[in-house]
Amino acid sequence: MARTKAQLSADSRITDYISLGVVAKWFPREKVDAVLAQTGKKSRRQRDLPAHVVVYYVIALALFMQVSYREVLRCLLEGLQWLAGPGARLKVAGDSAISQARRRVGVEPLRKLHDELVQPLADGKTRGAWYGRWRLVTLDGSTLDVADEASNREAFGVPGASRGESAYPQIRFVALLENGTHVLFASRCGRYATGEITLAQQVLESLQPGMLCLADRNYLGYALWRQARQTGASLLWRAKTHLRLEVLERYADGSYRSAIYASERDWRKRREPLELRVIEYRLAGVADGEEFYRLVTTLSPQQAPAQELAVLYHERWEIEGALDELKTHLRGARIVLRSKTPQLVEQEFYGLLMAHYAVRGLMHEAALRADQDPDRLSYTHAVRVVRRKLPAAVAIPPSAKKSLS
Repeated sequence: MARTKAQLSADSRITDYISLGVVAKWFPREKVDAVLAQTGKKSRRQRDLPAHVVVYYVIALALFMQVSYREVLRCLLEGLQWLAGPGARLKVAGDSAISQARRRVGVEPLRKLHDELVQPLADGKTRGAWYGRWRLVTLDGSTLDVADEASNREAFGVPGASRGESAYPQIRFVALLENGTHVLFASRCGRYATGEITLAQQVLESLQPGMLCLADRNYLGYALWRQARQTGASLLWRAKTHLRLEVLERYADGSYRSAIYASERDWRKRREPLELRVIEYRLAGVADGEEFYRLVTTLSPQQAPAQELAVLYHERWEIEGALDELKTHLRGARIVLRSKTPQLVEQEFYGLLMAHYAVRGLMHEAALRADQDPDRLSYTHAVRVVRRKLPAAVAIPPSAKKSLS
């Protein structure tokens, strides 16, 4: 739904609402400066909103989706005022100046910062993150509503509805999830009409040996399976029931060796098969659940028994919880991305993912200290903590003149 320009109370302090410390811990100033320099976006002269402040501002926007642009900036600069001392003069820019500053920075620095720093967090002590020696990750996608502007409609498209079109343009995105920490990484977005398979081709480049990737049946195809397998990661994907999978060899645990082909012609000629292992099972007595499942995997029976993989596959649903965190608890239910131009929509998208990562990073540290599974901690509570606390040790000076160094 559209937002009204909400304001925070008159006595609001940055110490009560936003944690620059948490954000800067996961996205250090030196790394932000390096990315800005690499992309040619580092400020060359003193401005009210230099490039590095804009980067942190875009991430801060995701923490306050229901608050106006200017109000979020006021809170951000109030924190800088508190750090810089009463003598500093910091100006709260208007909406037009904020938009100009965001356009100067553009998408590339935010995307690069996301790609380099938003990475899996789990270590050997993280509960729920591993199956044997494999790090569990899940591939999936979703959509986000964006501001109903003509340029956004043209750039991203509008999904169809039973009567005409839906109210808002949408972007489609695909990401990998680290199951144990709920970190969404390697994310890519595009037009609503862009297929998830197309976006997945970019996302799968981030798979690595030592990962075990779970994915739903919509992703299984010859080309994508081959690409994912070539990364060295192990795979456990669901197959559609109508997919032809011949039994080439039956294993002791009931699973069997089979192969898939690029086309019907290739199947007839048995040309360039991709061998895989198939696991079939039924779930009885599960309310609203499907009864028959067929999984394909690169793991051998010696590496992973069929029964264990059948149980493990249902960890794929962890990504639904992470997407709910992103779209409901962080963004806000029925709230659209606020940016009015396609470039800034994409910039805001990466800011949203980085804000989610900062919260999840905080939760992972808390879970390790408490020797708990991160899933047992409340994401909603963590967001509130991040909005409320500011470690005084962190400074993000607005310009070289006001630097505290």
